[in-house]
Amino acid sequence: MQAFTQLNSRVVALPLDDIDTDQIIPARFLKITDKADLANHLFNDWRYNPDGSPRADFIINQPEANDAQILFAGDNFGCGSSREHAPWALVGFGFRVVIATSFGDIFRNNSLKNGLLPIKVSPQVHQQMREILEESPRAEWSVDLNEQSLTIPSGLKVNFDIDPFSKTCLLQGKDELGYLLSVMDQIVAYEKAHLKQVPA
Repeated sequence: MQAFTQLNSRVVALPLDDIDTDQIIPARFLKITDKADLANHLFNDWRYNPDGSPRADFIINQPEANDAQILFAGDNFGCGSSREHAPWALVGFGFRVVIATSFGDIFRNNSLKNGLLPIKVSPQVHQQMREILEESPRAEWSVDLNEQSLTIPSGLKVNFDIDPFSKTCLLQGKDELGYLLSVMDQIVAYEKAHLKQVPA
C-alpha cells in the first residue's frame, strides 16, 4: 500500500448523494481481483454507453479528470453492500481521497484499510467547496494527513477526523497485517515476558 503523507491534486467533482457501492463497481465485476482491471469498470454504468463506448459527458472520461487524485462526492457516499472492490476500484483509478458529508460505515473502514482517505466535512463547508470548484475547477487542493487538514487555494482550510491507528497505517503505507508484522519483535518480546509470569 502506498504511504500517504501529503497530496496536492486537482479535484473530480461528482457531488451526488447516495452513490452506493454497486454504482461505484457493479456486482458483475466482483470476480475481478486485479485492481487495475477493476479501475476500468469504476462507475461502469455511468461511464460507458450500452455498446461499451465511453460517454464523453461523464466526468472521469473528460481530460480534466486525468491524474486527479481527489474525488468530491455528495452525501452518504459508499452506502449499500460491503464490497471491498469499491475502494479497490477507486484506488486503482488513481484516487487517494474522497470528500463527502458522510460515508457508508463499511465503505469508510474498507477505504482506510486500502489506502483511500475518506474526508468528512459539514454540509456548510461542502457547499463552500462546491462553489469554489465551480469557480476554479482546475485548482489544486492540498491534503496533509499529519496535520489532518485540507486546504483550498481560496484560503479555505478545514480539519478532518481520523482514528489514530488508521492514520498510522496510512502514513506508513501498511495495512493491518503489515503493521502487525512491523512490530513483530515487540509482540515476540511481550509473549516471552508473559510466559515467564504465567505458569504453563
